[in-house]
Amino acid sequence: MPRPREQQISLSDTPYYHVVSRCVRRTFLCGVDDQTGQSYEHRRQWIEQRIRLLSSIFTIDLCAYAVMSNHYHLVVKLYPQQAESWSDDDVLNRWTSLFKGPLLVQRYQSGEDLHEAELRSVKQTIGVYRQRLTDLSWFMKCLNESIAREANREDDCTGHFWESRFKSQALLSEQALLSCMAYVDLNPVRADMAKTPETSDHTSIQERIASRFNLAEAVQSQTAQLFLKQFPLPLKPLLNFEGAARNEPQLGILFSLSDYLELVDYTGRIINPDKRGHIAEHQPPILKRFELTAEDWLAEATEFEDRYHDNHRAHLDRRRSAA
Repeated sequence: MPRPREQQISLSDTPYYHVVSRCVRRTFLCGVDDQTGQSYEHRRQWIEQRIRLLSSIFTIDLCAYAVMSNHYHLVVKLYPQQAESWSDDDVLNRWTSLFKGPLLVQRYQSGEDLHEAELRSVKQTIGVYRQRLTDLSWFMKCLNESIAREANREDDCTGHFWESRFKSQALLSEQALLSCMAYVDLNPVRADMAKTPETSDHTSIQERIASRFNLAEAVQSQTAQLFLKQFPLPLKPLLNFEGAARNEPQLGILFSLSDYLELVDYTGRIINPDKRGHIAEHQPPILKRFELTAEDWLAEATEFEDRYHDNHRAHLDRRRSAA
């Protein structure tokens, strides 16, 4: 039986989560339908752009993502403190880029004079919106529902597009975060959709290497026109790599980007279908810091969901018992 979402998300344990959402239909979400030969590849760009734009609206930072043929992966960092610095108008601008909002909010935004009771109501509504903009479930709702509506319209059908609700998995250690990010970034290589990380379309690793995501193009794209009422914000970059821990507040990922890229490249060469089973002689230094052998790392980076599933479930059971 699925656990309630509030039992799966605990910021006191970790702000990092692995999220997966899968398509329910026989036909591919974004690939080529084997039965009809019809291509749905354009939907991969829908999802990638929607993910990047929503991250800029919500207090949810993207560490890694990969949009596959019938599912997608995200590695996110929840950072609700971001919303504390937003003004009321900031909150409304963010929310109404996604939803029209009630008439009272529309009147407030148009500059109309409101009575004291109406202003109190608007303030209460802003409080609700502020909380929603920090919430992973609302982020996923805004992502999946809009994609499903447009795909159903395009397919001229109704019904479920996504397989039940999204799945989330807490990443409780730096090692879990690193191996999950590599697992996500290398999904296309494992699926033989790409030979190298830099040629893996619609992934965060390609964006980090080639910087191909273009905000102006995204905002003017069909994606934005279909799914956004407006986009009045700067694009939030992918969560940065900060290198080693320092004696000051750190908001990014506690590895260096060069170490991570070297590790992903090393792992990609190992799991390339043309070189299956080959272990390169050189191992990135970051593996030594985690005291992992090449074989242990390869298992973690290619079997992440299976290896960490039981640990995650056991952790949830312990937390539930303690409560």
